[in-house]
Amino acid sequence: MFSTNKVDRNHPLAVKIRKQITQALAEFNMLADGDKLMVCVSGGKDSSILTILMDEIRKRAEIDFSFEAVILDQKQPGFDPELYKQWLANEGIDLKIIQKDTYSVVTEKIKDGVYCSLCSKMRRAILYDYAFDNKFTKMALGHHRDDVIETTLLNLFYVGQLSTMPPKLRSDDDRNTIVRPMVFVAEKDLISLSEAWNFPVIPCNLCGSQEGMKRKRMKKLVRDLEHEIPNLAASFTNALQNTRPSHLMDHKLYNFKEL
Repeated sequence: MFSTNKVDRNHPLAVKIRKQITQALAEFNMLADGDKLMVCVSGGKDSSILTILMDEIRKRAEIDFSFEAVILDQKQPGFDPELYKQWLANEGIDLKIIQKDTYSVVTEKIKDGVYCSLCSKMRRAILYDYAFDNKFTKMALGHHRDDVIETTLLNLFYVGQLSTMPPKLRSDDDRNTIVRPMVFVAEKDLISLSEAWNFPVIPCNLCGSQEGMKRKRMKKLVRDLEHEIPNLAASFTNALQNTRPSHLMDHKLYNFKEL
């Protein structure tokens, strides 16, 4: 049973994560005065912590910005956001619930049980449309440092592309700006803080049974390597900010022919 008390926003881990979020916001110029921010909430630990700490940052910030927490009800069996909505209300945060049945579409079209790709595309499109229609200037996603590392490896091994989840991105249709304020935050800290705060979580019953997902293989690979290389995550994150085009093989980034 989760606690009905308000979370301790001054918990040492909350302070640490808030500072890392603030660092990312400043370093990548994620927010500006007058911004209307939409925090995309899944009901999981990551976006929940982001929502609480963005509220705390908003109260302390020198710039004036507003934000709204938005969750998509995709009509998955057992999805019930009411308890979660009550928890956020207790924290002084309203939760907007968008309802769209993508579950039926995904389960009808996908027969091999690997739903994530189509599900995420449909969810993203719905949230993008909502943000644009309601004049949000930025959309915040709850991806953390481990997500960034795993995505880099997935693209490297399976796609043949050296790319990752950028901290700030303009959507392909040029309608939305996406920010990821937790790119410096370790997942283990989010797990520990979620246990300390003890808030309700909405599980994803659609994806949770996919034990063979490639992302889980990347997560295990990184975890195994960290036994030998304790600072692997920090080194990896630094590498993503310290690229050398002349030491790669991309003709679009470096003119090798005329060297």
